[in-house]
Amino acid sequence: MTSHDVVAQVRRLFRTRAVGHTGTLDPFATGVLVLVLGNATRLARFVEAGAKTYVAEARLGLETTTDDATGDPVGAEWDGPWPEPQQVRAALRRVGEAGWQLPPVFSAKRVGGRRSHDLARRGEEVVLTPAAVRIDRLELLAYAPPMVGFEADVGPGTYIRAVARDLGRALGTGAHLVALRRVRVGPFRAADAHPLDRLTGAEPLLAPSRLVEGMRQVGLDAARVEDVRHGRPVAADADAEGLAALLAGDRLVAVAEGRNGRWYPNVVLATP
Repeated sequence: MTSHDVVAQVRRLFRTRAVGHTGTLDPFATGVLVLVLGNATRLARFVEAGAKTYVAEARLGLETTTDDATGDPVGAEWDGPWPEPQQVRAALRRVGEAGWQLPPVFSAKRVGGRRSHDLARRGEEVVLTPAAVRIDRLELLAYAPPMVGFEADVGPGTYIRAVARDLGRALGTGAHLVALRRVRVGPFRAADAHPLDRLTGAEPLLAPSRLVEGMRQVGLDAARVEDVRHGRPVAADADAEGLAALLAGDRLVAVAEGRNGRWYPNVVLATP
C-alpha cells in the first residue's frame, strides 16, 4: 500500500476530494501518516517541513539497488568478521554528523525534470548529487549481527534508506534497510493514530491549529481578524519575523510571515 492508496481510501470514507498527506511513506514502511482534509490541505507543507522520528532495522553485509530489501543485491556479500558494537556506534555518529546525503537512486528526486526512480526502472543512468540533510539524533537500539536497530530524528528530505546504506559503507560491510516505522511527524505520534482498517469516516477531525502548534502563536483582536480574513497585513510586535499562527481565540485564522513590524498573511483559512 502506498501513501496515495491511503489518501484514496480516506477520500471515499469521508466523501471529499480534498484530502492530502504531509509526507510520503515508502510502501514497505509502517507508522504514522498525517492526513489533512478540506482547507487544512493548505497547511500540509508546514508539517512536512518539520521533524520526524523513525525506528529502523538495517542488515549489514550487502547493498541493494534500492538501499532496502525490495531491491536486487549489489556486489558480493560481506564474508569478514562483524564489527564490534562500539564500531557500529561510531559509524552511526559519523553518518549523523555528515550534514549531507546522497539520495537513493530509486527516489522521487528529479534529474533533468524526471523522477530518479522512473529513470532507474527504465535502466537509464542516474547521476544524483549529495544534498544537505538534518539528522538531529541517530541512536543505536540493538545490535545482533548482521542486524542493526536504530532510531533517528531527522529533518525533511532525509532518507532513512540512505542512512542504512551509509552506515554499511562507514563500516566497510555494506548494508540495506529491512524495516522502517515512522513513529512521529511533528507533534503527531503513531501511538495516537487511528488504524486505517478501523476508520469509518465518522471520526471527529482535529482542529487545523494542531498542524502549526509548533509555530509562534499570535492572538488577534476582532479588527485584525477582519483584516487578515481579507488578506491584508496587520500590525505586529517589533520582533515579528518568520512564520506565525494567527489565532482568534483557539481558532486558526491564518499563517503569516512577519517582517518590518507587520504580519503578512501567507495562508488564510478564515476567508470572508
